[in-house]
Amino acid sequence: MEKNENRYSPISRRKFLQIAGSAIAGGAILSVFGGLMYRAKMRESSYYWQIDPQKCTQCGRCQTECVLPVSAVKCLHANKVCGYCDLCGGYYRSNVKELNTAAENLMCPTGAIERKYVEDPYFEYTIDERLCNGCGKCVKGCSSFGNGSLYLQIKRDLCKDCNECTIATVCPSDAITRVPLAAAYKLKE
Repeated sequence: MEKNENRYSPISRRKFLQIAGSAIAGGAILSVFGGLMYRAKMRESSYYWQIDPQKCTQCGRCQTECVLPVSAVKCLHANKVCGYCDLCGGYYRSNVKELNTAAENLMCPTGAIERKYVEDPYFEYTIDERLCNGCGKCVKGCSSFGNGSLYLQIKRDLCKDCNECTIATVCPSDAITRVPLAAAYKLKE
């Protein structure tokens, strides 16, 4: 049997160092590039979309423009601000003839606002997040006829965190912006 001399021939020290140096340099470049990509992704994920309640005009686009079938925007209730009124502007439509819970008297089209009697004349209002579609009708009523304790906010656990929020692109008051994760939900003051 004939031995193939080229198959097992040693390479020169110089050739070996060139190959090893190229491999190390390529690995270093990939490592640096990968690290930069990871840091950019982490930096991007530390921001999320939020609504500034002071700028929001309750235009209704949060309900219709979200990429989700039911908007990630939900009504929140600033309980500390609420007056617990009998005639709640966010609960009842304006100009109702009687104070009853008939559907034609209620502001919320989905029945997401729950009203619980506390004592005369006080009622506690809570939002059923599963039913809320982010239309903002209750918020508009509360701001117009009440003290503004209801407000809209993007729920981080529901939001897909799109790179370009479709609601933000059509918001007429520029109320939706990316905020740092450390700057928790913007609250109604």
